[in-house]
Amino acid sequence: IHSETSNNYKQHRRTPSSSSTLTYSPRDEDDMPPISTPRRSDSAISVRSLHSESNMSLRSTFSLHEEEEDAEPQVFAEQPSVKLCCQLCCSVFKDPVITTCGVSQLPWCSAGEKCPVDNSKLTVVVNNIAVAEQIGELFIHCKYGCQPAASGKPGSFEVDPLGCPFTIKLSTRKDHEVSCDYRPVRCPNNPSCPPLLTMNLEAHLKECEHIKCPHSKYGCTFIGNQDTYETHLEVCKFEGLKEFLQQTDDRFHEMQVMLAQKDQDISFLRAMLGKLSEKLDQLEKNLDLKFDVLDENQSKLSEDLMEFRRDASMLNDELSHINARLNMGILGSYDPQQIFKCKGTFVGHQGPVWCLCVYSTGDLLFSGSSDKTIKVWDTCTTYKCQKTLEGHDGIVLALCIQGNRLYSGSADCTIIVWDIQTLQKVNTIRAHDNPVCTLVSSHNMLFSGSLKAIKVWDIVGTELKLKKELTGLNHWVRALVASQNHLYSGSYQTIKIWDIRSLECVHVLQTSGGSVYSIAVTNHHIVCGTYENLIHVWDIESKEQVRTLTGHVGTVYALAVISTPDQTKVFSASYDRSLRVWSMDNMICTQTLLRHQGSVTALAVSRGRLFSGAVDSTVKVWTC
Repeated sequence: IHSETSNNYKQHRRTPSSSSTLTYSPRDEDDMPPISTPRRSDSAISVRSLHSESNMSLRSTFSLHEEEEDAEPQVFAEQPSVKLCCQLCCSVFKDPVITTCGVSQLPWCSAGEKCPVDNSKLTVVVNNIAVAEQIGELFIHCKYGCQPAASGKPGSFEVDPLGCPFTIKLSTRKDHEVSCDYRPVRCPNNPSCPPLLTMNLEAHLKECEHIKCPHSKYGCTFIGNQDTYETHLEVCKFEGLKEFLQQTDDRFHEMQVMLAQKDQDISFLRAMLGKLSEKLDQLEKNLDLKFDVLDENQSKLSEDLMEFRRDASMLNDELSHINARLNMGILGSYDPQQIFKCKGTFVGHQGPVWCLCVYSTGDLLFSGSSDKTIKVWDTCTTYKCQKTLEGHDGIVLALCIQGNRLYSGSADCTIIVWDIQTLQKVNTIRAHDNPVCTLVSSHNMLFSGSLKAIKVWDIVGTELKLKKELTGLNHWVRALVASQNHLYSGSYQTIKIWDIRSLECVHVLQTSGGSVYSIAVTNHHIVCGTYENLIHVWDIESKEQVRTLTGHVGTVYALAVISTPDQTKVFSASYDRSLRVWSMDNMICTQTLLRHQGSVTALAVSRGRLFSGAVDSTVKVWTC
C-alpha cells in the first residue's frame, strides 16, 4: 500500500474466495430483493425483516443503480452497514434525504411511498449530508476490476481477477479511474487497432504500423512504424516548412477565434435588434391606440358640430347674418336654393376612395380605392353598384374618361383601358416607373402624371402610343387639368401651363404652401389647393395672383367647379374631413359641408350634383 494514497485506496490481493462469484443464496432472494437490482416497483421491506437479516453473511456484491441512468459497476470491498441502506428498496444510499418522519431514504423511493416505521406519507425535508459522507468513505473495487456476475443477472457485478487490483474510496473513484492503468483506450494512430489497456499503450505505439506523419493534415501520406517514422521525418518535404505551417495554423486558429467572437457579436446585435423591434412594435401599438382615441374624439367633435349646425336657432342667426350682408350688397344675388345638402351615400369599398370620375352619357360614377378596385355606380335609377372592376395590383389613384373608354392609373405603375359599354378590360400599359398619380384627356391625347414626369399618349383605339414626355418638373405631379388649349400641372410650389398643341411650357406660376395637390380652372381664374391648407387664386388672363383663400386646417386634396350663367362656385375637399363651397364672385366661403368620417380626397360634378370620396371608404352625393 502506497503511503501517500493509503487513505484513499488499497491493493486487493487475489484469493480463491475473493475472486469467486458473490451472490445471494436462494433464501436471501426470497426474503429480500438483491441490493444490486433495485426497482421502483419493488415493495419496501420492513425494519423487522431488515434487522433479521443484518446478521446474515452479506457478500461483497453490492450494486447501486441510479434511476433512469445506466449503472456503473459498484462492488464494495466490505459489507456496508445496514444503517447505510435504504429501508424501502434496500439499496446503499446515494444522495440520501431525511423525510418528515426523520428516516433517511433514497429520494426516488420516498416519492409517493409510506414510511415503513409509522406508515405515514413520506415527504422530503432535507439532504442527509452526514450519511452521504459516511458512504463516501466506503471502499469499492475499481470499475476496471469488475465484470458482470456469472449469474447473468442484469446489473450484478463481481470482481474480475484479471482487472485492476485496487480498491478505492467511493468518493474518490473518479480520480483513480481517470488514470487507471486498466482503463481501455484506443490506438491514437488507427481506430482499427485492437482495444488496449492504458498500461500497454506505450509498448503498442512502439510497434504500431499505423503511425502517420505529423504533417498528414497538410497532405503527407506516410504511414509506418516508429523506425520508419524517424527516417521519414529526415526526408519529409513538409518538415522544413513546419514553422511556416505552424504559423499558418496559429493564424488560422486566431481567425477562427475572431470569427467566433464576431458570431457572438452578431448574435448579441440580433438579440438587441429583436428587443428594439419589440419596443418599436409596442410603440406602434401605443401610437395606433392614441390615433384611435384621437379619431374617436374628432368624430365626436364632428358630430357635435353637425348637431350644432342643425340647431334651428343657430341656423336662423346665420340666415339673418347672410341677409344683412345681402342687403349691404356684399354677397351679390343670394339664392337660398344654392345651399348644398347630402342626399345619399354610396357604400361598398373596403378601403379609402382616392379618385372619382363621371360618365354623363350613362349617368355612371366610377370610384377608385385602396382596395385595388374600381366600382361603377348608377346615379340615375337604382343608385347601386353595377359592377366592380378588378385588374390593378395597387391602389387606384386616378380615373379619366375619353369617349367610351375609361382610363385608370394605379400605384402599380400601370394604366388600364376599360370599355365603358361592356365594362371589360381591353388593355394594360406599363406607363411609369413610379405610381401614376393623375390622368386627364384632351385633343385625343391622354396625359399621365408621376414622379417628376408627365407622359403624353396618343389614343389609338384601345392602344396608347407614347408621344412625348414632358420634363423639367421638380417633384410629384399630383394635379393635371386640361382646359381649352392648355394643360395645367401642379408639383412642388409650382404650376406649369403647357400649350397642348406644341406641348411646350408657356408659363410658370410660383406659389407657396408646399406641393400642389389640386387644380381647378374657371372662366376667369386658376385655382390650386396646397399641402399647407391654402387655396391660391390667379387671374387667368394676367396670370397675377389675386387672392389666397383660408379656412381649411388640412391639405386641400381636390377642387371642382360648377358654373352657371349667374355665378361660379368652387368646391374644395380637405384632409380636415370637410368640404367648402366658395363663391368666386367675392372669394368667400358660403358653406361648409361636414358629413364624412375621414379625410375627403376626391371630387366630381355632374348635372349640378357634387360627388365626394373619402378615406372613410364612402362616396357621398350632394345637391342644392
